[in-house]
Amino acid sequence: MLRILGTRKRLCDGVTRRDLLHAGGLSLLGLGLNDLASARSSADRAPAKHVILLFLYGGVSQLDTLDPKPNAPDDIRGPFRTIPTRLPGVRLCEHLPRLASQLDRVALVRSMSHPHPIHGVAYALTGIDRVDIPMELNRHDIRHWPYFGSVLDYLDDQDHPSRRLPDVPRTLHLPWVQSTRSFPHQRAGLFAGFLGPRYNPVVAEFVGQPGGAATYRPDDPFGSIDRRGRFEIADTSLGAELTIDRLNTRLSLVEQLDQQQRHLERSGAAASLDRNRQQAISVIASPRMRQALELQREPEAVRQRYGYHLFGQSALQARRLIEGGARLVSVFWDEFGQSCGAWDTHEKQSQRLSSELCPGFDQTFTALLDDLEQRGLLDETLVLCLTEHGRTPNAERRGDSVDGRGHWSEVYSILMAGAGVAKGRVIGASDARGAYPADRPVSPKDILHTIYHLLGVDAHRMIPDRLGRPLPLVAESNLVRELLAS
Repeated sequence: MLRILGTRKRLCDGVTRRDLLHAGGLSLLGLGLNDLASARSSADRAPAKHVILLFLYGGVSQLDTLDPKPNAPDDIRGPFRTIPTRLPGVRLCEHLPRLASQLDRVALVRSMSHPHPIHGVAYALTGIDRVDIPMELNRHDIRHWPYFGSVLDYLDDQDHPSRRLPDVPRTLHLPWVQSTRSFPHQRAGLFAGFLGPRYNPVVAEFVGQPGGAATYRPDDPFGSIDRRGRFEIADTSLGAELTIDRLNTRLSLVEQLDQQQRHLERSGAAASLDRNRQQAISVIASPRMRQALELQREPEAVRQRYGYHLFGQSALQARRLIEGGARLVSVFWDEFGQSCGAWDTHEKQSQRLSSELCPGFDQTFTALLDDLEQRGLLDETLVLCLTEHGRTPNAERRGDSVDGRGHWSEVYSILMAGAGVAKGRVIGASDARGAYPADRPVSPKDILHTIYHLLGVDAHRMIPDRLGRPLPLVAESNLVRELLAS
């Protein structure tokens, strides 16, 4: 249920001030009881029960991957050849052969467009209507809106206030807190914004070493990892001396102390700490969660199919978490060690795309689709492959190198598959230079609107910001009906 945020002041009849604001606020935000019942019914009928988000950070070059222009001049088309796909007349980069053989299973949008050629992960994954560079580089900027996974968590709490937090968190993120393995920036995007830190995704953090087999940067785990690598929920590991029985004893004492303090008002920070503590306790004590994180249980052939690199093993871990009960797991192909990493191909683009980026993605994305289908999960799992922008049609000179492209948000490409998504459909087109949409421009807000629709969530629903003002889940958006299976 939707609440107007307020202090938890209890009245003499036992009703809290927040409950009164909640009851009165339903009409204020345009959501009556019938609307909430309808929203729950829509969620029950929605095709997507789970989401796996694969985010390729840095801005994937549309011209060198999903939207090549083989007839363009040399300085635009780049060094790679193109190959046919399962869709007549549709060609991809030569370094995506597995995807080419499965393109009839996915929807490809080739006309993504927006006005912000910065690393706007927050613009791609939250409902906010505009961003700027100070916001991009500061995840704590008070103007940020919440990541859509955080919104789903919040709405679930509001619609089911008495439901206990699940043993397997509803929203998780891999392989570490976004932008914490690169220097010097700490970028925004996969955080809860004005909903507060209690709704940040739970992080399953990679613990392991790079495998040393990467050809571009041997220390980058996205190129290769040691087979003993694993994932742990950050900050929830039990010490060797702390058994589950001893933990339960401590929890009993904590609960007794909590009962003595329930008459006190709680600040927003305290509420966040309480929710986070409850989630940590659920995770620590959950056999289901521990089993989901035991990546070594997977057959060696499956692990090899996904790829022994961080993106591949993260996607496999995401599938295990979805099977364990998670609703949304995001896998972030992040910068490592320095800026201009991941898919931010300002330099050495040909080498990086041909040796690591395209082969790693091609292997993992198709392995995930195959795996989900074989397990009967693809029809209820929405698979998203997103990026924040594309790359310039012409090469960018950096020092002595011209092997790279700059930021370009006027047109780029994304992929969607699985629950409720049309198969083998290409939406929109770019012009002959891969520079601007030639047909059917689609914004990141339209994609978010469509994601909510597939999850049975009304994208026009309102949520309160830090000041209690009602804001839509997604600003200025429309449903992309061409993406929907008929």
